[in-house]
Amino acid sequence: MSPQTQGHFAMLLFSALVAGSFALGGMVANEIAPLALNTLRFVIAGVAVGAVAVISTGIPRSAFAAPWRYFLLGGLFAIYFVLMFEGLKTSAPVSSAAVFTLVPAMAGVFAWFLLRQRMTPRMALALGIGGIGALWVIFRADMAALLAFDVGRGEVIFFFGCIAHAIYTPMVRRLNRGESAVVFSFGVLVAGALLLGIVGARDIVATDWSGLRSMVWITILYVALGASAVTFVLVQFATLRLPSAKVMAYTYLVPSWVIGWEAALGNPLPPVMIGAGIALTVLALVLLLRDDDAVKQTPTT
Repeated sequence: MSPQTQGHFAMLLFSALVAGSFALGGMVANEIAPLALNTLRFVIAGVAVGAVAVISTGIPRSAFAAPWRYFLLGGLFAIYFVLMFEGLKTSAPVSSAAVFTLVPAMAGVFAWFLLRQRMTPRMALALGIGGIGALWVIFRADMAALLAFDVGRGEVIFFFGCIAHAIYTPMVRRLNRGESAVVFSFGVLVAGALLLGIVGARDIVATDWSGLRSMVWITILYVALGASAVTFVLVQFATLRLPSAKVMAYTYLVPSWVIGWEAALGNPLPPVMIGAGIALTVLALVLLLRDDDAVKQTPTT
């Protein structure tokens, strides 16, 4: 299996796991402060990934060089996760997932500035189609709302989190100095946990941890292990094998996965007309995957 194929399989699993965090997060977002929840998720994920790193590759002394890299990346991902749960307080999971599909286009722009990765015409077309599909879902398949730019507060909040995620993706490739995906992810998680612990100290202390219902704990464990520990490694793994815009192209599958998660959890499904936007995002993914050999990259020093 080629490195590129491995990267694609990693991102396919990534999209399914991320979708679960939207579906579950939407059910508990109003029951626990985002800073408190995400501090705990980073700690749990850091312990899990750290254990895997020690058992598998070990953590070489060289991995601790330039620790500022981990704090920069950990801060970006912490912003993304906190704003995601803040947005889910008022946004439907499918709508938030649609906002997430705007990340590939933004990642492509940041990748050009940071890595000089260039898009082919097919990639630009695919990202444009995906963006249109995302907007159709975000505005609830309502043309009047689209023309009036009537976007929800939750979607706006999460959009700024997605900007942080879009910057994070090319920054991984730029700042990685040969560390394995597991070791590098461990550094990012530890740094993110420290930053969240400082910023969210008040919310952590104020949270009635013993009074949280079981679904909140299930969500915390899922987002910590499934949607953080595993996906962190998957993103690092794929980013070192695929261009940044193509890595994040798999976010186009997230709304479709969210609908599946919502059905499995017994939650109401979105209106049928929303399906047109979902179909466009899937088309965008297909176009991007057909463009594998056409990607042009300029090496960085």
